Amino acid sequence: MGRHSSAPLLPDGEPDWLAEARSGDNPLVMAKLDSGYVVFGDTQFLPGYCVLLSDVDEANHLTDLPLAQQRQFLNDMALLGQAIYNACSGYDPSFRRVNYEILGNLYEHLHAHVTARYSWEPAEYRQGPVARYPLEMRKAIEHDTIRSERAEEFDTLREAIGAELNRLVSI
Repeated sequence: MGRHSSAPLLPDGEPDWLAEARSGDNPLVMAKLDSGYVVFGDTQFLPGYCVLLSDVDEANHLTDLPLAQQRQFLNDMALLGQAIYNACSGYDPSFRRVNYEILGNLYEHLHAHVTARYSWEPAEYRQGPVARYPLEMRKAIEHDTIRSERAEEFDTLREAIGAELNRLVSI
């Protein structure tokens, strides 16, 4: 298991997300929860996409955590999903559901992808995992959270998810 301070760059040149969240260098970090950091996705090809990054250095797999920390991570993932559900329901009438994935095949540190899904998605991708979308579609400039023409729209959605997350945490 690697530590965040020595993790190599990802194959596509992206830096270590956890190190950036901790240092405050990632402007897309939305919140610090008990188990880790909530980050608004750098691509919004499916608007509302977020990642929950575990704040435990040595955690690569969910099972690397003690049972209580596993439960906290999964609880925070569900909390994030509820915030996305609430915000995206008002954002787009085509919103359908939230998908949850813990993968770690590329970035070998425990993290969860929490993704909004929509009825306007192409039929060939709508019923499968998000990874079935071609990378060039997922990373297209028109979906870039900061650089696309829709950046202000994405900021509004990020703020709505953040507000829902804060509301849910305070309940």
